[in-house]
Amino acid sequence: MEDMPPGFRFYPTEEELVSFYLHHKLEMENEDLNRLMDRVIPTVDIYEFNPWDLPQFSKYLCHEDYEQWFFFIPRQKSEARGGRPRRLTTTGYWKATGSPGCVYSSNNRPIGVKRTMVFYNGRAPNGRKTEWKMNEYKAIEEAASSNGATSTLRHEFSLCRVYKKSKCVRSFDRRPPAAAHQAQATVEAAASQYQSPQMAAERTMSSPESSSSGVQGNQSQTGKSSNSSATVVNYDEFFWNLDAFWDSMK
Repeated sequence: MEDMPPGFRFYPTEEELVSFYLHHKLEMENEDLNRLMDRVIPTVDIYEFNPWDLPQFSKYLCHEDYEQWFFFIPRQKSEARGGRPRRLTTTGYWKATGSPGCVYSSNNRPIGVKRTMVFYNGRAPNGRKTEWKMNEYKAIEEAASSNGATSTLRHEFSLCRVYKKSKCVRSFDRRPPAAAHQAQATVEAAASQYQSPQMAAERTMSSPESSSSGVQGNQSQTGKSSNSSATVVNYDEFFWNLDAFWDSMK
């Protein structure tokens, strides 16, 4: 991630997670491809760790991502014997929520099953719900999905997306909650002071001090805009030349 430009993220769709990554992990046909995928999505038995310990195991593209982390989960021994998976950690447990849903390909063919889970501290039934969540994906046998027969799930590996529920107001606002709330309060305060142009004009005419301050404010804004325009960088010029782009930022 250190060599990537700001804003670069590993952000695959659910179809890509199932049809490409999970499919190739299950088939194990291309060793070079599997080695490359291991650099992006490592294989970890996530139930041996608490969710806040999992980001340290993420690699390469997701190493410094503070929003979500992807892992391949090998089948547990209890599942291989026909039992249920054990989703207990040292401090809590993962609990499924809602009903499983299907993952569809671009041509509306079911290719996998998705289940959402929430992490609870403590032990059931007295566990305390946390903000950690997980989407678990399992692939459907290609033969079954193409022939319209009863869907058969592949259990050798599953793929999970671990993330922490964001409290931010906007989906792309990833500031800490305190900063987000402060920004929201600032916006609301500004909105409450907003007046129509007619009311603002009447206030300006009735208050010489506000009129003079307004002129000074305009002059200061003009000065700021002129100064900022002098430091504008033509990003299009460096877009395809990353070395020159980074040099311009120094």
